[in-house]
Amino acid sequence: MSVEKKPDGSCGEVKFFAINDMFKKSYYDLFAENESGEKPSFDDFEKHIEGQLYTAHLPKEPNFEDECFKAAWNKEYINTYVDTTKMYGFWTQNILLPVCGESDDPNIAYCQFLYTLSKDMDSGKYAAVSPDIASFVIKTCLELRNEKEFRSSLFTVTKDIREYTNATAAAVMTIDQDIKEYKILSGDAIGDATDPEKAFSTISYDIVASWNNLLKETNSIIIKDENDMAEMEKKNPAWVETLKQYKVTSVCLFPFIHQQEITGYLFITNFDTKNVIRVKETIELVSFFLSSEIANHLFLQRLEYLSNVDMLTGVFNRNCMNVNVDELALKLEFDPKPFNVAFCDLNGLKTINDTGGHDKGDKLLVNAAEVLKEIFNDDKIYRAGGDEFTIISFSSKDVFEEKIKHLREKASDPEWLHFAIGYYHDAHDGNLRLAMRYADEQMYIDKDKFYKQYPNKRR
Repeated sequence: MSVEKKPDGSCGEVKFFAINDMFKKSYYDLFAENESGEKPSFDDFEKHIEGQLYTAHLPKEPNFEDECFKAAWNKEYINTYVDTTKMYGFWTQNILLPVCGESDDPNIAYCQFLYTLSKDMDSGKYAAVSPDIASFVIKTCLELRNEKEFRSSLFTVTKDIREYTNATAAAVMTIDQDIKEYKILSGDAIGDATDPEKAFSTISYDIVASWNNLLKETNSIIIKDENDMAEMEKKNPAWVETLKQYKVTSVCLFPFIHQQEITGYLFITNFDTKNVIRVKETIELVSFFLSSEIANHLFLQRLEYLSNVDMLTGVFNRNCMNVNVDELALKLEFDPKPFNVAFCDLNGLKTINDTGGHDKGDKLLVNAAEVLKEIFNDDKIYRAGGDEFTIISFSSKDVFEEKIKHLREKASDPEWLHFAIGYYHDAHDGNLRLAMRYADEQMYIDKDKFYKQYPNKRR
């Protein structure tokens, strides 16, 4: 590769200078497509590739240019092993070697570029990393595998990453492209940097989702200076605007990839750009191991959700209620405090199922749950049975009774949404099961009143 040094000392044009036949054939098979997606003949390709800018067939990659520049001009040996399966279907090992000797042009220096591709990750290639990188990666893996709660370990790892990269802020986030949401799992900041969770609370999902398109061309995004920022602004002006808003001048963005899909990101701002290659190599490795841990965490979260949440209505299910009631009953027995219980049973659900079908009955259940979530938004709501919901609340008696009054107003349509409601306030006894029995009895009294008024809806 020939690498130009600009008058200001930055990297200029990077070109293919001399190429062996094996590289030509491999490069042709992987990358030789024009803008319409068609390949030229190999003979035509071979005639013109030497002397071309590397960007003739590949996207501009500031990280690659930086590595070429350091190898050619700083005479550094560079060996990186990265997961490029999302882009090319292979793991890639890149080796850049400085070429000694002087060029006829004082603004040109040379480096040798070699690469190997493998379908599967070769753990032996990680042995080439420097001791300090290996030590940090091992420390990260051990922290993630200890006996502490996952989020606690993740906060420690995030803080360690920020300190290792000498950054002002670092964050680990997940993204769910199905429901179009992202979530900060952990963040750490120092000095005047805005806490990541606070900063991202102002950033839309669309901004975070836009990173996926940027990463179709590379396995990571590193912005190390004004030139890189200007290039990124051409590709994604909306994102760069948010970076400038928070006075971010350098960025590392590494995806977590599981089964070829991006499940989250490691996001680092204002890091030590003097050691960009070491930072890149380290965080690539850390991100690879974090990817599996994040995937495992999301899987366990999903299992917990499925075991505790009613899939039709989105409120907690009976299994969750039984566990919570057992735990809460024991706590209240030893430490009594005021609480409220309500039983809300849908009137006429069987009639609606019989006349309109179960789809209509399901819509009624969803509608009922939405009303309950709206009114009892800071309380525990359970679907205790087919048409019965239970609420446990620690609101004051007055506040809870006001919520019950509001519920009666919202759920008073005998042709659609109408609840039979029974509730009980326990001021000091702390007997949860007894309170539930009292509330249940009141609910059945209320239900009898409904069916006396509307006998044709009796089940």
